Amino acid sequence: FCWDFQWCCREGNLELIVEPALGRALIQDALGRFLKQWDYQLEAGGDYEFTVRAKF
Repeated sequence: FCWDFQWCCREGNLELIVEPALGRALIQDALGRFLKQWDYQLEAGGDYEFTVRAKF
């Protein structure tokens, strides 16, 4: 799968958009937790690439 996502974290509230919907449930919660933890170290407007590994 390949997803594109956008996020915005304001006042502790994370807005996370993950597209396409196919397989979104596999990563949305884990990605949201990661972004909340590391948001302050990521540059605004930057392009980032993540590799997700999982067993099904």
